[in-house]
Amino acid sequence: MKYLFILLFLAGCQVSQGQDPLRGPSLTPEQKAKQEEIIETYATNKAHRYNYTLNLKEWQNALDEGLAQDATIAYLWQQKAMPYFKSRKYEVGMEYIDQAVKYDPERYLSYRAFIKCVFAKTYREAIVDFETCIAHWGDRYEMDHTYSFYIGLSYLQLNEWDKAEAYIQRAIAKQKEVFPDVHHLELFYLGIIAYERERFEEAIVYFDQAVVNYTEFSDAYYYKGLCQWKMKESEEKIKATSDLFFTYNQQGFSINEANALYERYPYQIPKQKPMEE
Repeated sequence: MKYLFILLFLAGCQVSQGQDPLRGPSLTPEQKAKQEEIIETYATNKAHRYNYTLNLKEWQNALDEGLAQDATIAYLWQQKAMPYFKSRKYEVGMEYIDQAVKYDPERYLSYRAFIKCVFAKTYREAIVDFETCIAHWGDRYEMDHTYSFYIGLSYLQLNEWDKAEAYIQRAIAKQKEVFPDVHHLELFYLGIIAYERERFEEAIVYFDQAVVNYTEFSDAYYYKGLCQWKMKESEEKIKATSDLFFTYNQQGFSINEANALYERYPYQIPKQKPMEE
């Protein structure tokens, strides 16, 4: 019995002293330098010479060579994942990004959460990842927006309006700590939430604010026009707003996030056919 207690004690010590899964491996300066050398050799100077859309095999082979040297380099795993997300092969890409999170969670957990929110559209999973990020490192930024913004966007897509509004308002408060203006996308989605809750006058205020810094924001005009129609405003007002929508929509102006090239964002309106005269 005494021997059993000793074994249990030692096992408990091993657990308590084990690696925190949200810290990632600790590297010496020499190990970091070696990893940077591998990244430069196999990613910067080899994989990145290829267009991953046209030469995906060569891209992946180069990264695999680097991972054969050191399989704990999170950046190489992320680079393997990225082309699959952009070609909408989410489950394939997720296998690789999970490895990136394993080896550098502080950098790549929020990236994985972003992918789940905007690309894979697994919103509840995205919320869990972003909440974990906030709990450990605070409300930081991923792809130019705070974690709170993406949580709000996820709740919007789950029809949980109160939570969506609360988190996007939190994102705006966070922005105001650093930036003089509120991002037009946050204002747009506050307008969408108000629209969904049939608070049409409030929605129009947000859409009008959204186009102050992005005059050509066609999606904002589209939903403003819907609000005006729901409120039975004059045909003249509705037509003026609709004309702005069609003008800028035809010119290709829409949600202008970099990744909107690969994935349509929630409530984004596709380019319409030209209006007949």
